[in-house]
Amino acid sequence: MTALRVLIADDDDLMRAGLRAVLSSDDTISVMAEAGDGREAVSRTRALRPDVVLMDVRMPGMDGITATREIIAAAPDARILILTTFEDDDYVFAALTAGASGFLLKRTQPEQLIAAIHTIAAGESLLSPSVTRTVIDRMARQPQPDPASSRRLRLLTPRERDVLELVARGLSNTEIAARLVVEESTVKTHLKRILAKLSLRDRVQAVILAYETGLVRPGTG
Repeated sequence: MTALRVLIADDDDLMRAGLRAVLSSDDTISVMAEAGDGREAVSRTRALRPDVVLMDVRMPGMDGITATREIIAAAPDARILILTTFEDDDYVFAALTAGASGFLLKRTQPEQLIAAIHTIAAGESLLSPSVTRTVIDRMARQPQPDPASSRRLRLLTPRERDVLELVARGLSNTEIAARLVVEESTVKTHLKRILAKLSLRDRVQAVILAYETGLVRPGTG
C-alpha cells in the first residue's frame, strides 16, 4: 500500500519535529514536507499536492484559517486537518467554513492522529460531537435561514432529507442506519447523493448547510 503523503504546517520547530516523529513511526504515512507559516503551506501544497495537510491555526504572516481558505480555493479537493492547541469556538467554526475537513487538538493521542489522517485522506470528514455542537451553537446565533438557500433542499428525496437531518444532529453512519433500519452502505449511498446534489464537499459542509437552511434548528431534539 502506498503511504499517505502528509505536509505539516506549524510555526513551532519542536512541534513539527514531534509530529514528524509520531507520523514516521507509522509505515502507512510519509511526511513529504513541512511549512513554517501559512503562506509557505499554501505554496508547498500547491506544488506538492499532499494527500493531507496538518494545519496549525496561529502562525505568523498568514494564519492557518486564511491558508486553508486559499488552498481550498485553488484545489477544492484538498484535505486539510486543523491541528491546534486552541478549542475556541471561533477557530473551530472559521476552520470548518474555510473548507477544513477536520479539527483536532494537539493533545490528541498519536494513534488518534494517525487514524484521523487516514479518515481525512479517505474523503471522510472528522466531525466529533463536540465540533458538531460548536456548529449548532454558532448557528443558534445566526439570523433566520434564508428562504433562497432553503430551496436547495428541494433537490433531495424525503429519505435523503432524513439522512441529512440525522447527520446534522451528529449521528454516525452506523447510528443513522440503526435509526432508519437500513444497511450502513445504504446510508453512505444516500450521503454521497446528498453531497452531489447540493454541491457539498463533505460531511462538515452538510452539517453547516442543514443549520443554515433551517432543516435542523438549534435546541431541537
